[in-house]
Amino acid sequence: MKKRVLLLATTTGYQTRMFGEAAERVGVELVFATDRCDVLEDPWRDRAIPVRFHDEEASVDTILEHAAHQPISGVLVVGDRPTVVAAMTARELRIPAHLPPAAAVSRNKLFTRERLRDCDLLRPWFFPTSVKADPRDLAGLIEYPCVIKPLTLSASRGVMRADDRVAFVEKFERLRTLLKSAEVRAERLPDEGAYDTILVEGFIEGWEFALEGIMHHGALNALALFDKPDPLDGPFFEETIYVTPSTAPDAMQWDILDAVSRATAAIGLTHGPIHAECRVNNRGVYILEVAARPIGGLCARSLRFQKKGEGPLVSLEEVLLRHTLGESPSDWRREAAASGVMMIPIPHRGIFRSVGGVDEASAVPGIDDVQITAKTDQVLVPLPEGASYLGFIFAHAPTPDAVERALRDAHAQLRFAIDPELPMLQSRNG
Repeated sequence: MKKRVLLLATTTGYQTRMFGEAAERVGVELVFATDRCDVLEDPWRDRAIPVRFHDEEASVDTILEHAAHQPISGVLVVGDRPTVVAAMTARELRIPAHLPPAAAVSRNKLFTRERLRDCDLLRPWFFPTSVKADPRDLAGLIEYPCVIKPLTLSASRGVMRADDRVAFVEKFERLRTLLKSAEVRAERLPDEGAYDTILVEGFIEGWEFALEGIMHHGALNALALFDKPDPLDGPFFEETIYVTPSTAPDAMQWDILDAVSRATAAIGLTHGPIHAECRVNNRGVYILEVAARPIGGLCARSLRFQKKGEGPLVSLEEVLLRHTLGESPSDWRREAAASGVMMIPIPHRGIFRSVGGVDEASAVPGIDDVQITAKTDQVLVPLPEGASYLGFIFAHAPTPDAVERALRDAHAQLRFAIDPELPMLQSRNG
């Protein structure tokens, strides 16, 4: 009889399909739990358990009702919102996983900062303030440059740098508007207070990295360390290129690994995937976040692994499935070739019409695939208000520099047709 693994995700999109493909290879049955209305009868034909991630206890009860008839052997999660529900479910089913309090800390930027501070880890100065505060009163009390950010939105959404008092007031008002917007409020965050609080902190200079790993009974197993070659200095912080293996000096890489390990201990993360972001300068390693979930979007497609450096290459999703079923991650090694992904940025707001040059981009040496995820007639919204990308470009090459060059050359081939919104609005109102 096949073992069943529960996958909690906000929607069943391309990332969940990647888990579905991996589950077929591993020989397990994937059971979805997604944030949707329970009145509709399986609208996506995926037989998912309908839950509401903002109502965590009720969601867990619903999942446990299904698990009573269809036993669950492992629990995985996609995205930040379901992490606490996943942890609560695993605890009730006595499945090894991150504990619920740690998952709650990891998805809240203020809670994370407080844990790092309490454990005497490097962190910028920071303080929370009410979304209703008058930024003009705060502007004179702050050291610049600074960063303002929401507590729980992901993918750098709402994160902005301010270099002086005028910029601080403007950015604060902009974030307040975003947090009050119907679109954000419709997400119904489990941490309801997150809508009402803004985090202000010092800007951290330096190079930025991302570490993908798995916690195994309290020990960190690093799977990949990504360089982010594009400077992320503001005023917004849109991520574009990830390349691995890192070209940072060995000593710096060990410092990053040590800092992430200490941060996971401070937060309380013990068993399951983690995705950490950090900045490094001459003062040391500053942990920005450690999420209790794997890398988001399609980015995981840039990673492939071999067991003990031999045998067929497998996906990150397969490694995660095997881990949640009890297999140690220590034998898995990332492939020898360098690899990377570009999250194609949105150049400006407008209506997406078409993209040209995909064939030319795909033909660039080293490019594995070009995936355009934006839909025709979709309203494109760049950061800091936006929450998506135009698509993804994937590459492999002998060296990290060659991967980065291939990604940039492929992106240069793409031509996006984006119309302004106004003509569409006029035609509707006419």
